[in-house]
Amino acid sequence: MGYIARKLAVSCENRWIAGRKKKAMMKQSQSVRKRRAVTRSLAASALFAGLALWAGAQASAETVKAGPWRPLFDGRTLDGWTPKVAKHPSGENYRQTFVVDHGAIRVSYAGYDKLDGQFGHLFYKTPFKAYRLRLTYRFLPEGGLPDTPAWARSNSGIMFDSQSPESMGVEQPFPVSIEFQLLGKEGDAPRPTGAVCTPGTNITFDGVMAKDHCTPSANAPTVPNGTWVKVELEVLPSGEISQKINGVVVHHYANVTLDPDDTVAGGAKPYILARGAQPVTEGYIALQSEGHPIEFKDIEIQELTAR
Repeated sequence: MGYIARKLAVSCENRWIAGRKKKAMMKQSQSVRKRRAVTRSLAASALFAGLALWAGAQASAETVKAGPWRPLFDGRTLDGWTPKVAKHPSGENYRQTFVVDHGAIRVSYAGYDKLDGQFGHLFYKTPFKAYRLRLTYRFLPEGGLPDTPAWARSNSGIMFDSQSPESMGVEQPFPVSIEFQLLGKEGDAPRPTGAVCTPGTNITFDGVMAKDHCTPSANAPTVPNGTWVKVELEVLPSGEISQKINGVVVHHYANVTLDPDDTVAGGAKPYILARGAQPVTEGYIALQSEGHPIEFKDIEIQELTAR
C-alpha cells in the first residue's frame, strides 16, 4: 500500500506540475499576443500620423500658389531697411547698431559703452501677408555688452506680423509682433533655439491659446556661437505658421491676435487698445538687436497666395 500511495502521489504531483506549465504557457502566449497587438496599434498610429502630416503638406501645396524667391537684402547696403532703437526715433541707426560686413547684416555694439535697455530692430520697408522667409544667422563669439541682461545674452529674433517702426513709441523696447526667437549657447545647460515669443500678441497651439510669453521648441538644437544656422518661416494665407531650423519643423501654431492684456511690449498699450483683440493678418518683418552681436545673410522671401 505504501508503494502504491507513493506512486499515486508522484502521479498527482506530475499532473499538477504539468497543469502549472500549461497555465504559464497560456499566460505567456496571451502576453505575446497583447504585445503584438500593442505593437500593431502603435505602428498603425505612427502610420496614420505620418499620413496626416503628409496629407496636410499636400493640402497646403494644393491650396497655396508660391511666387518666385527674391532677396530682401542686397548684400552691400541697408537699402530698404529702417532701424528703430529704443529711446531713439524711427530711422536713426543709433551708433551704427546695424552695419553691413562681408555680405551680412551685423548687429554691432562697437560704438556702445553699455546697452542701457536700448534694444533695437531693423524693419524691412513693406508689410507682408502670406509668405516663406528664409535666411542664415550666427551669433558671434564675442562683443556682447556687460550690462546685457542674462536672458538677452546670445539672444535675438526675427519679428514678423509686426507693427511698423513709425508706429512704435520712442521708449518702446519691442514691437507688437510675433518673434521667431534665435538663441545661442550660454553655459553648459541645453538652450535650444527656435522658440516663439509673443510681445503684444496671442497665438494658439492646436486651438489652445499659449499661456507663456515664450514657448520653447521640443526638438530644436542648442547651437554653439559662431555656427551658421538656416531658418525658414512659413506664414500661410490660412493663418497657420511654421518655423524651421536647418530644415526641421520646430514649431507650428496659428490664430495671431492682438493681446490687450500684454505686459511685454512696453509702451505699446495705446496701439493695442486702439485696435482691440483683433486678428493680425499682415505685418512687417524685423531683425532684432538685443545685446549680443549677430549676423544675418541670404535673406529671401517667397510670397504666397491662396489658389
